[in-house]
Amino acid sequence: MTERFGEAMRLMRCADPQKREDGFSLLRSHVVEHVEELIAEFRAEPGDHGLSCWLLELIGEAKSPSALPLLSELVDDEDESFRYWAVQGLTRLSSKEARQVLWRARANRRID
Repeated sequence: MTERFGEAMRLMRCADPQKREDGFSLLRSHVVEHVEELIAEFRAEPGDHGLSCWLLELIGEAKSPSALPLLSELVDDEDESFRYWAVQGLTRLSSKEARQVLWRARANRRID
């Protein structure tokens, strides 16, 4: 874990809303460098729903093919917010595989 990533995650877990925003902003401009770490953090997040959604948003912004398995899994999740960010990430990814996942999810009426 890089120092930047560790600091950003520390800030995103603070109680202070401004520090949380600062941590998010710190990572936002470097998502491509940290996509694997973001995926690991998402999978390990114990229960902060807002933080999980932020992590998914950042994962989607990376436009990384390595995010495809996670985003594909979450497009069928019961949590509407997770589905939303999965769809956003798959749309940004814009690969043949991502489009197929979105098509299947729409065909199965999991997303609009």
